[in-house]
Amino acid sequence: MIAVSFEFFPPADAAMEATLWQSVQRLAPLAPRFVSVTYGADGSTRSRTHNIITRVQRETALTGAPHLTCVGAPREEILAIARAYWEQGIRHIVALRGDPPQGATRYEPHPGGYAYAADLVAALKGVADFEISVAAYPEGHPEAPSRERDLDNLRRKVDAGATRAITQFFYDTEAYLRFRDRCAALGISVPIVPGILPITRFPQVLRFAERCGATIPARLRERFAGLDDDPDTRRLIAASVAIEQVERLREHGVTDFHFYTLNRAELTYAICHALGVRPPAAPAIAAGAPA
Repeated sequence: MIAVSFEFFPPADAAMEATLWQSVQRLAPLAPRFVSVTYGADGSTRSRTHNIITRVQRETALTGAPHLTCVGAPREEILAIARAYWEQGIRHIVALRGDPPQGATRYEPHPGGYAYAADLVAALKGVADFEISVAAYPEGHPEAPSRERDLDNLRRKVDAGATRAITQFFYDTEAYLRFRDRCAALGISVPIVPGILPITRFPQVLRFAERCGATIPARLRERFAGLDDDPDTRRLIAASVAIEQVERLREHGVTDFHFYTLNRAELTYAICHALGVRPPAAPAIAAGAPA
């Protein structure tokens, strides 16, 4: 049984907000396990994240999962946010260390806050029995001194109470499979859910990949070469690439997928359709029965 989840980000203006809610409505019939909403790199979109999640909870049948980070807040403030979420019926949180604020050259823990995601996970489990997803990095976190240290950090997050790890996006499927094997060898038994980023604009993906250390295979560069001004062909190629990726992962036993939608529904919906994740069929009306 295939299960999916979707990630959205807080919109910056009214037009982007309309696009976001159109995408939520388009993807909702696919019955995702949950939908997550990101923070800004420095926690700057906290109120907008909160507003979207509470609206999801209030106006849809979806399970909302807000991101919560260690950046820029003392422990008491983070715990107050978590308690408020629980009181509002939110039971799932994506717990992250968070990225340094714009202009900062490296991450510095808040002097009165939680230093790392493992500390945040343990604190959230102390507030209530949240379901907690954390981040994983098949090709290593760009700040980690080694792949081994990065895996040790993931194990600390799981030992603290994380129930799922969602990976950074990747296009080298072998890297994910090797990473999953290393996790299993270390006794990390929670699901390692692949994060899938459908390619809407290839130059944008190149920038994302440069920041997070994701490999862009040469074959992928070749497929998108010359398509910057050809959006129709680009969308067809993007759907083909992503469907190939998820099909390959499914062949290796993957049944959970997390989609970074970038607040657009079209490609994610098409990939889910190829996976067999579809809205329930309307019941057929028997011949002669009243409509």
